[in-house]
Amino acid sequence: MVEIVVTHPRPSAALRADVRARAQNRPGVYRMVGPDDRVLYVGRSVRLRSRLLSYFRAARGEKAEEIIGNTRRIEWDSVPSEFAALLHELRSIKRWRPPFNVVHRRDRSYGFIRLTRDPAPRLQAVRSVSGDGSAWFGPFWGPERVREAVREISDVLQLRDCARNTPIRFADQLDLFGAADRTPLCLRGDLHRCLAPCAGRCTRAAYAERADVAARFLAGEADAPLEMLRERMEAAAHRLQFEYAATLRDRVDRLQAIRDELVALRGTIESLTFVYPVSGFDGDDRCYIVRRGIVLAEVCAPADAAARAALVERAERLCSGPQRHPFGVGAAQATEILTVARWFRRHPEERARAWRWDDPGLPIAV
Repeated sequence: MVEIVVTHPRPSAALRADVRARAQNRPGVYRMVGPDDRVLYVGRSVRLRSRLLSYFRAARGEKAEEIIGNTRRIEWDSVPSEFAALLHELRSIKRWRPPFNVVHRRDRSYGFIRLTRDPAPRLQAVRSVSGDGSAWFGPFWGPERVREAVREISDVLQLRDCARNTPIRFADQLDLFGAADRTPLCLRGDLHRCLAPCAGRCTRAAYAERADVAARFLAGEADAPLEMLRERMEAAAHRLQFEYAATLRDRVDRLQAIRDELVALRGTIESLTFVYPVSGFDGDDRCYIVRRGIVLAEVCAPADAAARAALVERAERLCSGPQRHPFGVGAAQATEILTVARWFRRHPEERARAWRWDDPGLPIAV
């Protein structure tokens, strides 16, 4: 890492002189640091020196001019390739949360479904993920469709949608004040569209089983909500309640569309499991071990048979072991999955270079 410390009374002039003297035109990630040592902005470029110098040519009122006007120190890290810069920038933004960055902030075109860690878990439609230990599913296109999915799944499985601080008293929970006699605290509970754990109408295990079904459905591993709706639709038709059966049919169609999207999403993420070789600056070639869109390891490209065997062994170990989040994405993973998927969508020729660790055609070097 190269660090530039400003001692000149005009910081921008000193910064520019030092960038000219020290920076190289190679891939890198840079940080603009303010007078209080706060990272103000993180950026990347395949031609680092040219990019940094462009800040000093910014016109008044431009974002670059505002950033450099508040900068008192510039730090940067050299990386071997554009892909390496993309990853390093992403992780640096997550670490420093710079106020001037808008890249990698939540995209309002996408939404996520959150399964909370409450004693009686809830499904929630959210715009971004956080590190609170919940299970996260997505990303899904269209926040309104995500909200619709949450409503449908919660109603079918009778999961609660009340506030987090709602008192919970399960039927098998010792309560000296008679939880079993309590009245549900919402209309859904009164209408039996919620298991009503607030009123002791279900056991902890029964509610946990429904929450697990929701997680498996969202992970594309179970069809229980669809099956339950179809059974209700057939029962309504049998009772000649055709209008209600038609309503249930429409709900089945909506939930089926969500299910199809889940399957497609899972297929896309699963396809992002491979070893990705990248040619680097000045011969610094690397291989990235990617599992479900997450870069798990970065190693030097194998130059001989022994290095090749070690890479294959490591990739097999990392990509074949148990997943940390078997039913969804982790809080720190969603943005990286989106970023990696976007990279290969924009560069299909790069996706063609990737190979599975069990591919006998593995090259000795990139």
